[in-house]
Amino acid sequence: MMFGRKKKNAADQATEPDTTADGVDAADAAADRSAADQDSPAQGPRDIADVTDTDSLVDLGSILLAPAQGTELRLEVDQGTNEVTAVQIADDDGAVQVQAFAAPRSSGIWDDIREEIAVQITGNGGTVEEAKGPFGTELLTRLAQPGPQGRTVFAPAIFSGAEGPRWFLRAVYSGAAAIDASARARFDEVMRSIVVSRGEEPRAPREMLPLQMPTAPSAQDPADEDADGRVDDLKPFERGPEITEVR
Repeated sequence: MMFGRKKKNAADQATEPDTTADGVDAADAAADRSAADQDSPAQGPRDIADVTDTDSLVDLGSILLAPAQGTELRLEVDQGTNEVTAVQIADDDGAVQVQAFAAPRSSGIWDDIREEIAVQITGNGGTVEEAKGPFGTELLTRLAQPGPQGRTVFAPAIFSGAEGPRWFLRAVYSGAAAIDASARARFDEVMRSIVVSRGEEPRAPREMLPLQMPTAPSAQDPADEDADGRVDDLKPFERGPEITEVR
C-alpha cells in the first residue's frame, strides 16, 4: 500500500469551515442521515448515530470496524507526530486502506475527489476507468511506478468512496483485492462493518478525522490526543510506518 504521511496541499485544503457542529438540531441530523441513506447500501459503512451496539467492533477513533477472519489490522503512523494516519486491513495477497474525512453538510465530495484522483494518476502515466462497485461509483486504476532497469510497471488499485452525514470514507484496494472479486470479498465485508464517528467538532471539509490506537474493551485510551492540525491526506502516494495487529 501507498498511504501514510502526506503534507497538506494548499489546493486541497478547503477554506470554507464546517460550522454546523454545535448548531445541528435533531431534525437537520435526521435529514442528513436520510439523504445519505438514499445513496448508500442497506449495510455499512454506517454513521455512529444509526448504530446501537459497537461492542464487537475495534474502536479506532473516527473509524470502528470488524476485521475479517484471517486478516491483519495495520495502522499507518506519521513518524513526525506519532499520529495514526490510516487504517489498513490486509492478508497475504491484498489489502484495503481506509481513511475518514469531514464533508460539507450540504453536499458530498466524492465526485470531486474522484476527478482529482483521476487527474493525478493519469498525469503520472497511469490509467483510470470508472465503474460501479458495491458502494457506488469507483475508480479502477493502474498506478505507474518505476520498475527494474528503468522500466515503468503498473500496480492495480481500486479507489472507492462512501458518504454519510458530514463525513466521507475513502477506501483503496490493492494487490489481489484490486483484480480479483473473490479476493476482494473479505475486504468488502470489512467495509460493510465500518461505523464512522465524525464527532460534533467544527471541521473544514476534507479534514481527516482523527484516528487512535485500538484499546481493549475494558481499557481507556491513555492518549486522547487533540485532533487540531491534522493533515488532509486525500492524496495517497506516500506511506508511513505500520503497527500490525493479527486478527
